[in-house]
Amino acid sequence: MPLVAHIDLPTFQRLREEGEEILSPDRASQQDIREMHIGLLNLMPDAALEATERQFFRLVGACNQIVQFHVHPFTVPGLPRSSEAQAHIDKYYEPFEKIKRDGLDALIISGANVTKASLSEEDFWLPMMEVFAWANENVTSVLCSCLATHAVIQYCYGIERTRLPEKRWGVFSHKLINRTHPLIAEINTRFDVPHSRFNEIYQSDMERCGLHVLVASKEAGVHLAVSPDGFRILFFQGHPEYDDISLLKEYKREVLRFYSDEITSYPPFPEHYFDETVQQIFNAYEEHVKISKATGAVLEDFPETLVLDHIDNTWNDTAKAVFNNWLGKIYQLTHKDRRLPFMAGIDPNNPLFEK
Repeated sequence: MPLVAHIDLPTFQRLREEGEEILSPDRASQQDIREMHIGLLNLMPDAALEATERQFFRLVGACNQIVQFHVHPFTVPGLPRSSEAQAHIDKYYEPFEKIKRDGLDALIISGANVTKASLSEEDFWLPMMEVFAWANENVTSVLCSCLATHAVIQYCYGIERTRLPEKRWGVFSHKLINRTHPLIAEINTRFDVPHSRFNEIYQSDMERCGLHVLVASKEAGVHLAVSPDGFRILFFQGHPEYDDISLLKEYKREVLRFYSDEITSYPPFPEHYFDETVQQIFNAYEEHVKISKATGAVLEDFPETLVLDHIDNTWNDTAKAVFNNWLGKIYQLTHKDRRLPFMAGIDPNNPLFEK
């Protein structure tokens, strides 16, 4: 069912322009349909702030439950912001105090960029954990994305992530590990997921602290795991929310960072993402970038328009299915007419988890 534009967030208009159904508050009030309220703790840097809104809003809005979805974006202190991004947050985001007062059915916590050697040293660590601790007691289920997964596992279980030898970057094939869990019911047993990270929490470490691994890749490691109770916390190491061009934009950023001497090595291609035609185009552009950098010649525009028809999205349908299962189970677990705090004692064998 559709999203409700309960605030004047520009993301709603962008989604309308893409063809998404977005209800105005007046139209929503005319429907006798239950509301669900989903929080989005957006910790992403300025360049990805609004894109992250759109990506997670789309996945929530694709749910086929008979529900009106109200998504509540908010953030925490401790993240460097430009004046423009801070103005966006001040105008459109909700204070955490209001989130706590009104309550949520579910919470999504995005990834974030880090600058310190340890996550617990980051300025946003304590505010982020304050939000998580509240949600763990008052929200039916929390979905953690990428860095949020690493932070929450460290906070809850004392397991710190491991630095990888090189960046885990690309689109990787995954396989279901537990085919009976309701979060992955009736989805493909093999599917793709994008990854983009320098760190990992290994499957053995997750299982050692009682997490249930549901989806993993031989190349990319664990994508989806859940807390020992089976549902309270979802842990994503991949990025099922990514647009088809998200990795392309990231590759472009890294190329320009090389040109600007922010990094010393030209970036490799994201794995399993560019076909041969795209690789040929970008190999030629690499030579151009290096010559321009060495000689001071004018740098031509990054040739993204030449490759767009060759970029495929091989993960979105599965991502929508997982989100639909997640939100559907939350719908079943919460009271018909009002939001309730988390129902303690949930585990995968509970009859509530029968298909």
